[in-house]
Amino acid sequence: MDGYDKGSGGGSAGPDEPAGPDEPAEFSGSEQQDGLSGPEESGGLSDSERQSAPEPRVEPRVGIAGLSLGHQIAAAVALALIAVAACVHIGMLFLHVAPSNTVTKQHGDVVDDWIYPEFEQNWKLFAPNPLQQNVAVQARAELRTAGGGVRTTHWYDLSARDGAAIDGSLFPSHTQQNELRRAWDFYTGSHDAQNRPVGLRGQLSERYVRRVALMRLDRERPGGAGDHIARVQVRSRTTNVRPPKWSEEKVPTKPTYRILPWWSVTSGDMPLGDGAGVGTGRDTGRDTDRDGQGSDR
Repeated sequence: MDGYDKGSGGGSAGPDEPAGPDEPAEFSGSEQQDGLSGPEESGGLSDSERQSAPEPRVEPRVGIAGLSLGHQIAAAVALALIAVAACVHIGMLFLHVAPSNTVTKQHGDVVDDWIYPEFEQNWKLFAPNPLQQNVAVQARAELRTAGGGVRTTHWYDLSARDGAAIDGSLFPSHTQQNELRRAWDFYTGSHDAQNRPVGLRGQLSERYVRRVALMRLDRERPGGAGDHIARVQVRSRTTNVRPPKWSEEKVPTKPTYRILPWWSVTSGDMPLGDGAGVGTGRDTGRDTDRDGQGSDR
Protein backbone atom coordinates (compact mmCIF):
# COMPACT_ATOMS: atom_id res chain seq x y z
CA MET A 1 0.00 0.00 0.00
CA ASP A 2 1.17 3.51 -0.76
CA GLY A 3 1.41 6.37 1.68
CA TYR A 4 -2.08 7.69 0.73
CA ASP A 5 -4.06 4.55 1.35
CA LYS A 6 -6.54 4.47 4.22
CA GLY A 7 -5.03 3.37 7.48
CA SER A 8 -1.47 3.60 6.20
CA GLY A 9 -0.50 6.49 8.58
CA GLY A 10 1.36 8.24 5.81
CA GLY A 11 -1.55 9.98 4.12
CA SER A 12 -4.27 12.29 5.27
CA ALA A 13 -7.47 10.85 6.58
CA GLY A 14 -10.74 11.27 4.88
CA PRO A 15 -13.31 13.79 5.89
CA ASP A 16 -15.33 11.23 7.83
CA GLU A 17 -12.36 9.61 9.57
CA PRO A 18 -10.44 10.83 12.62
CA ALA A 19 -7.07 12.31 12.10
CA GLY A 20 -4.07 10.25 12.64
CA PRO A 21 -1.72 10.68 15.53
CA ASP A 22 0.60 12.95 13.56
CA GLU A 23 -2.06 15.22 12.12
CA PRO A 24 -3.82 18.15 13.88
CA ALA A 25 -7.52 17.96 14.42
CA GLU A 26 -9.60 20.17 12.16
CA PHE A 27 -12.48 22.33 13.36
CA SER A 28 -15.66 22.36 11.48
CA GLY A 29 -16.77 25.51 9.78
CA SER A 30 -19.60 26.05 12.26
CA GLU A 31 -17.22 26.00 15.22
CA GLN A 32 -14.94 28.55 13.57
CA GLN A 33 -17.85 30.79 12.71
CA ASP A 34 -19.15 30.74 16.30
CA GLY A 35 -15.86 32.26 17.39
CA LEU A 36 -15.08 29.65 20.01
CA SER A 37 -11.56 30.00 21.26
CA GLY A 38 -9.27 27.81 23.22
CA PRO A 39 -8.31 28.12 26.86
CA GLU A 40 -5.46 30.49 26.08
CA GLU A 41 -7.68 33.05 24.31
CA SER A 42 -10.42 33.06 27.05
CA GLY A 43 -8.03 33.51 29.94
CA GLY A 44 -8.56 30.00 31.21
CA LEU A 45 -12.14 30.72 32.49
CA SER A 46 -15.47 29.93 30.93
CA ASP A 47 -18.37 32.36 30.86
CA SER A 48 -20.06 30.68 33.85
CA GLU A 49 -16.80 30.74 35.86
CA ARG A 50 -16.25 34.42 35.12
CA GLN A 51 -19.79 35.26 36.25
CA SER A 52 -19.44 33.32 39.53
CA ALA A 53 -15.97 34.72 40.42
CA PRO A 54 -16.05 36.97 43.58
CA GLU A 55 -15.55 40.69 43.22
CA PRO A 56 -12.26 42.15 44.50
CA ARG A 57 -12.54 43.11 48.23
CA VAL A 58 -12.40 46.83 48.95
CA GLU A 59 -10.76 47.67 52.30
CA PRO A 60 -12.90 50.08 54.42
CA ARG A 61 -11.42 53.46 55.29
CA VAL A 62 -10.49 53.91 58.93
CA GLY A 63 -9.66 56.89 61.12
CA ILE A 64 -10.26 60.40 59.88
CA ALA A 65 -10.32 59.13 56.30
CA GLY A 66 -13.49 57.19 57.09
CA LEU A 67 -15.39 60.32 58.13
CA SER A 68 -17.47 62.54 55.97
CA LEU A 69 -15.93 65.71 54.56
CA GLY A 70 -17.55 67.94 57.17
CA HIS A 71 -16.35 65.76 60.05
CA GLN A 72 -12.88 65.59 58.52
CA ILE A 73 -12.69 69.40 58.51
CA ALA A 74 -13.90 69.59 62.13
CA ALA A 75 -11.36 66.97 63.24
CA ALA A 76 -8.54 68.79 61.43
CA VAL A 77 -9.47 72.09 63.10
CA ALA A 78 -9.62 70.43 66.54
CA LEU A 79 -6.22 68.82 66.05
CA ALA A 80 -4.75 72.14 64.93
CA LEU A 81 -6.11 73.90 68.03
CA ILE A 82 -4.69 71.19 70.31
CA ALA A 83 -1.31 71.48 68.62
CA VAL A 84 -1.30 75.27 69.01
CA ALA A 85 -2.29 75.03 72.69
CA ALA A 86 0.45 72.46 73.33
CA CYS A 87 3.05 74.67 71.65
CA VAL A 88 1.93 77.70 73.68
CA HIS A 89 2.05 75.73 76.92
CA ILE A 90 5.53 74.38 76.22
CA GLY A 91 6.70 77.87 75.32
CA MET A 92 5.32 79.32 78.55
CA LEU A 93 7.01 76.59 80.60
CA PHE A 94 10.30 77.28 78.83
CA LEU A 95 10.09 81.01 79.54
CA HIS A 96 9.17 80.30 83.16
CA VAL A 97 12.22 78.13 83.88
CA ALA A 98 14.62 79.97 81.59
CA PRO A 99 16.97 82.65 82.94
CA SER A 100 15.81 86.24 82.83
CA ASN A 101 15.72 87.54 79.26
CA THR A 102 14.12 90.26 77.17
CA VAL A 103 10.85 88.37 76.68
CA THR A 104 10.36 87.59 80.37
CA LYS A 105 11.21 91.15 81.35
CA GLN A 106 8.54 92.56 79.05
CA HIS A 107 5.91 89.82 79.37
CA GLY A 108 6.70 88.23 82.73
CA ASP A 109 3.19 88.95 84.04
CA VAL A 110 1.62 87.02 81.17
CA VAL A 111 3.90 84.04 81.80
CA ASP A 112 3.13 84.08 85.54
CA ASP A 113 -0.62 84.25 84.92
CA TRP A 114 -0.33 81.18 82.71
CA ILE A 115 1.89 79.16 85.06
CA TYR A 116 0.56 79.94 88.55
CA PRO A 117 -0.73 78.12 90.41
CA GLU A 118 -1.53 74.98 88.41
CA PHE A 119 1.71 74.55 86.42
CA GLU A 120 4.33 75.90 88.81
CA GLN A 121 7.67 74.10 88.54
CA ASN A 122 9.50 72.96 91.66
CA TRP A 123 13.11 71.79 91.49
CA LYS A 124 13.70 71.01 95.19
CA LEU A 125 14.12 67.34 94.33
CA PHE A 126 17.38 68.17 92.51
CA ALA A 127 18.71 70.60 95.15
CA PRO A 128 22.19 69.77 96.51
CA ASN A 129 20.77 69.94 100.05
CA PRO A 130 17.20 68.63 100.01
CA LEU A 131 14.65 69.84 102.51
CA GLN A 132 15.28 68.17 105.88
CA GLN A 133 12.31 69.51 107.80
CA ASN A 134 8.72 68.53 108.34
CA VAL A 135 6.37 71.48 107.97
CA ALA A 136 2.82 71.09 109.26
CA VAL A 137 0.16 73.71 108.56
CA GLN A 138 -2.35 74.27 111.34
CA ALA A 139 -5.35 76.55 111.67
CA ARG A 140 -7.91 77.68 114.21
CA ALA A 141 -11.09 79.74 114.07
CA GLU A 142 -12.77 82.46 116.03
CA LEU A 143 -16.48 81.75 116.28
CA ARG A 144 -19.40 84.08 116.81
CA THR A 145 -21.85 82.08 118.84
CA ALA A 146 -25.60 82.16 118.50
CA GLY A 147 -25.83 84.00 121.82
CA GLY A 148 -23.54 86.79 120.62
CA GLY A 149 -20.40 85.54 122.36
CA VAL A 150 -16.95 84.82 120.98
CA ARG A 151 -15.12 81.50 121.18
CA THR A 152 -11.72 80.45 119.85
CA THR A 153 -11.20 76.84 118.79
CA HIS A 154 -8.11 74.76 119.34
CA TRP A 155 -5.52 74.33 116.61
CA TYR A 156 -6.48 71.85 113.90
CA ASP A 157 -3.52 70.09 112.29
CA LEU A 158 -4.55 70.25 108.64
CA SER A 159 -1.38 68.56 107.37
CA ALA A 160 -1.90 65.61 109.74
CA ARG A 161 -5.41 65.13 108.40
CA ASP A 162 -4.10 65.09 104.83
CA GLY A 163 -1.43 62.58 105.83
CA ALA A 164 -3.98 60.30 107.46
CA ALA A 165 -6.12 60.36 104.32
CA ILE A 166 -3.12 59.51 102.13
CA ASP A 167 -1.65 56.80 104.36
CA GLY A 168 -2.55 53.36 103.04
CA SER A 169 -4.40 54.70 100.00
CA LEU A 170 -3.46 53.14 96.68
CA PHE A 171 -4.75 56.14 94.75
CA PRO A 172 -4.38 59.20 97.01
CA SER A 173 -6.03 62.41 95.96
CA HIS A 174 -3.85 65.01 94.29
CA THR A 175 -5.61 67.65 96.40
CA GLN A 176 -4.77 65.84 99.62
CA GLN A 177 -1.14 65.52 98.58
CA ASN A 178 -0.42 69.00 97.26
CA GLU A 179 -3.12 71.63 97.83
CA LEU A 180 -2.18 72.64 101.37
CA ARG A 181 1.56 72.17 100.89
CA ARG A 182 1.71 74.20 97.72
CA ALA A 183 -0.50 76.91 99.22
CA TRP A 184 1.89 77.32 102.14
CA ASP A 185 4.95 77.34 99.86
CA PHE A 186 3.21 79.95 97.75
CA TYR A 187 2.64 82.12 100.81
CA THR A 188 6.15 81.84 102.29
CA GLY A 189 7.73 82.51 98.92
CA SER A 190 5.83 85.78 98.48
CA HIS A 191 6.10 87.20 102.05
CA ASP A 192 9.00 88.44 104.13
CA ALA A 193 9.89 87.32 107.64
CA GLN A 194 7.38 89.80 109.11
CA ASN A 195 4.56 88.28 107.01
CA ARG A 196 4.37 91.35 104.81
CA PRO A 197 3.37 90.64 101.19
CA VAL A 198 5.93 91.23 98.50
CA GLY A 199 4.17 92.41 95.35
CA LEU A 200 0.81 91.40 93.98
CA ARG A 201 1.53 87.69 94.31
CA GLY A 202 1.79 88.16 98.07
CA GLN A 203 -1.78 89.39 98.30
CA LEU A 204 -2.97 86.59 96.04
CA SER A 205 -1.21 83.94 98.13
CA GLU A 206 -2.72 85.40 101.31
CA ARG A 207 -6.26 85.08 99.96
CA TYR A 208 -5.49 81.59 98.70
CA VAL A 209 -4.22 80.32 102.07
CA ARG A 210 -7.14 81.95 103.89
CA ARG A 211 -9.65 80.26 101.63
CA VAL A 212 -8.00 76.83 101.95
CA ALA A 213 -7.87 77.12 105.74
CA LEU A 214 -11.47 78.28 105.93
CA MET A 215 -12.75 75.39 103.82
CA ARG A 216 -10.80 72.87 105.91
CA LEU A 217 -12.08 74.33 109.18
CA ASP A 218 -15.65 74.44 107.92
CA ARG A 219 -15.46 70.68 107.28
CA GLU A 220 -14.54 70.12 110.92
CA ARG A 221 -17.80 71.76 112.12
CA PRO A 222 -16.06 73.52 115.02
CA GLY A 223 -19.15 75.39 116.25
CA GLY A 224 -22.59 74.46 117.38
CA ALA A 225 -25.96 75.37 115.96
CA GLY A 226 -26.07 79.04 115.05
CA ASP A 227 -22.30 79.56 115.37
CA HIS A 228 -20.31 80.86 112.44
CA ILE A 229 -16.64 81.48 111.66
CA ALA A 230 -15.70 85.15 111.89
CA ARG A 231 -11.91 84.93 111.69
CA VAL A 232 -9.24 82.34 110.98
CA GLN A 233 -5.58 82.10 111.92
CA VAL A 234 -2.88 79.94 110.35
CA ARG A 235 0.50 78.87 111.62
CA SER A 236 3.23 76.45 110.63
CA ARG A 237 4.96 73.97 112.90
CA THR A 238 8.45 73.07 111.70
CA THR A 239 10.46 70.16 113.09
CA ASN A 240 13.82 68.92 111.91
CA VAL A 241 14.09 65.43 110.49
CA ARG A 242 16.20 63.31 112.81
CA PRO A 243 19.52 62.26 111.27
CA PRO A 244 20.28 58.54 110.91
CA LYS A 245 21.85 56.70 113.81
CA TRP A 246 25.22 56.41 112.11
CA SER A 247 25.41 60.18 111.53
CA GLU A 248 27.22 62.49 113.96
CA GLU A 249 25.07 65.46 112.95
CA LYS A 250 23.23 67.16 115.78
CA VAL A 251 19.97 69.01 115.08
CA PRO A 252 17.53 70.67 117.49
CA THR A 253 14.36 68.70 118.05
CA LYS A 254 12.22 71.49 119.46
CA PRO A 255 9.56 72.62 116.93
CA THR A 256 9.43 76.22 115.78
CA TYR A 257 6.26 78.11 114.87
CA ARG A 258 5.46 80.78 112.35
CA ILE A 259 2.21 82.44 113.35
CA LEU A 260 0.24 84.53 110.88
CA PRO A 261 -2.15 87.32 111.89
CA TRP A 262 -5.88 86.79 112.25
CA TRP A 263 -7.76 87.08 108.97
CA SER A 264 -11.36 88.21 108.91
CA VAL A 265 -13.69 86.03 106.87
CA THR A 266 -16.03 87.35 104.19
CA SER A 267 -18.62 85.63 102.06
CA GLY A 268 -16.22 85.79 99.13
CA ASP A 269 -13.80 83.47 100.93
CA MET A 270 -16.14 80.49 100.52
CA PRO A 271 -16.47 78.54 97.25
CA LEU A 272 -18.61 80.45 94.76
CA GLY A 273 -19.09 83.15 97.39
CA ASP A 274 -22.09 81.41 98.92
CA GLY A 275 -21.13 82.55 102.40
CA ALA A 276 -22.34 79.32 103.98
CA GLY A 277 -21.19 78.91 107.53
CA VAL A 278 -19.12 82.11 107.70
CA GLY A 279 -19.55 85.56 109.12
CA THR A 280 -19.31 88.88 107.36
CA GLY A 281 -17.31 90.79 109.94
CA ARG A 282 -14.34 92.79 108.78
CA ASP A 283 -12.40 93.05 112.04
CA THR A 284 -8.70 93.24 111.16
CA GLY A 285 -7.35 93.11 114.68
CA ARG A 286 -4.58 90.74 115.61
CA ASP A 287 -4.81 88.05 118.23
CA THR A 288 -3.35 88.97 121.60
CA ASP A 289 -2.29 85.38 122.30
CA ARG A 290 1.39 85.64 121.46
CA ASP A 291 2.46 82.12 122.38
CA GLY A 292 0.58 80.69 119.42
CA GLN A 293 -1.07 77.97 121.44
CA GLY A 294 -4.54 79.49 121.72
CA SER A 295 -7.21 78.60 124.19
CA ASP A 296 -10.69 77.18 124.22
CA ARG A 297 -13.18 79.76 125.40
